[in-house]
Amino acid sequence: MINEELHDINLIPVSVDNYELALKSFVLFCEYQDKTIIAVSKEHMHVSFDYLSKNNFTFDVKFLDEISFEKLLAKFIDLRADKEMSLIHEEQESAEVEDENEFALDEFLKVGSDILTSEESAPIIKFVNSLFYQAIKKKSSDIHIEMHEFKGEVRYRIDGVLSKHIELDKNIMSLVISRIKVISNLDISEKRIPQDGRTQIKIAKKTLDIRVSILPTFYGERVVMRILMQSEDILSLEKLGFSNEIINKLDSVLNNSYGMILVTGPTGSGKSTTLHSVLHKIVSPEKNIITIEDPVEYKSNDISQIQVNSKVGLTFATGLRSILRQDPDIIMLGEIRDEETAAISIQAALTGHLLFSTLHTNRAPAAITRLIDMGVEKYLISSSLLAVLAQRLVRILCEDCKTFDESKSSYEIFNVSVSKVYYKSCGCKMCNYTGYKGRVAIGELFIISDEIKEYLKNDVDDNSLMKYAIDNGMITLNEQMTQLLESGITSFDEALRIGI
Repeated sequence: MINEELHDINLIPVSVDNYELALKSFVLFCEYQDKTIIAVSKEHMHVSFDYLSKNNFTFDVKFLDEISFEKLLAKFIDLRADKEMSLIHEEQESAEVEDENEFALDEFLKVGSDILTSEESAPIIKFVNSLFYQAIKKKSSDIHIEMHEFKGEVRYRIDGVLSKHIELDKNIMSLVISRIKVISNLDISEKRIPQDGRTQIKIAKKTLDIRVSILPTFYGERVVMRILMQSEDILSLEKLGFSNEIINKLDSVLNNSYGMILVTGPTGSGKSTTLHSVLHKIVSPEKNIITIEDPVEYKSNDISQIQVNSKVGLTFATGLRSILRQDPDIIMLGEIRDEETAAISIQAALTGHLLFSTLHTNRAPAAITRLIDMGVEKYLISSSLLAVLAQRLVRILCEDCKTFDESKSSYEIFNVSVSKVYYKSCGCKMCNYTGYKGRVAIGELFIISDEIKEYLKNDVDDNSLMKYAIDNGMITLNEQMTQLLESGITSFDEALRIGI
């Protein structure tokens, strides 16, 4: 019996026989008002009723609105992923994987078009699919697969910190790595040299690029997979967490038609994300924007992007020379690594191009001394450099489980007010027992003022530059970290980990 359409309800999934076939036909069995019903959507009505016509179910059939149906479908997908993980554990405990199984595995190692609707039944394929799904679900940026003496281990990098996901027998993990090589178009028989590849996965109608790096170690191969995001996933500067003062000052700098803007910070501090966020802020049909990156982390339809390929001689320096012949208005350079790249970047910024790039320095004023160390003349720096943004990504305490921190020693280390209330991490189910949920960006923006340009005529050092920057109104990373601590947003442990 078909009743009226239901809206905005919370339904509980119910497992039945032929569970997979029903899910494939978009027929969802669930509990509603203490009885089992069949939920369908108008979008997939023809597929669902074709399935129902072949089965004699006595349950009521109810239409769900599109949003409610998508929520319920997501719950079923979560249940399936959890069941597949349990299956892997059971198979590992109940059976030994023999060497000949590795050769038999080649027959069904194929790339599925969508890992949520794959019809492959091989446990290894299911496990690899589950790894990707769980990584996306937990908002992981990297998947690490490591081989030890007696076992293999999978870890996810979530909010910049690695957390253990699962341990498996070494034999099974070898098959998992072989599967990853196949979908990345790598040589499964070569285990002596490093290999790099790419693959794509499709989850819930969304395609994601995965960059794969394989490295031979003493106990076996090690795999790191970076999940590359799409341009529509890039957050605005406001949503990244930067203060209004930094955003307003940066906006005024972006109005320049030429010059260089640098973003600095250690590896994993979100420099590439910030650069792409800035580019999408200023992108327009009137501007020719070209980037050269290693790798291309955010694919965009509005920007011409070049991938560095050192094997064929396409480096940052050679790529930048070619870009200058493409009549660009704005250039984004992934990183200034050497003297040659630094020299060409400065020339590009001086000849009518707005250039963005990154440097590996801890504080914003240190970018100037870093450029000087690369052989760039100080008068060229003062003529071309507009601003330097140094940034960090700070983990946010989970609101569901954070507790009071009364450790007086921490108050002294960070020189914070004893009259404020501070918090520390605890860990609960909502934050995957890490104590943190999400990250916020903090930054110090060093504007190259006339005073700084005059100072660059003399001998310079980092300490003096920092003093000049503060005198010119720069809010330091230390001050912003103190504000986060006093606001209860982060913990002393996280401040120590960041190490400002």
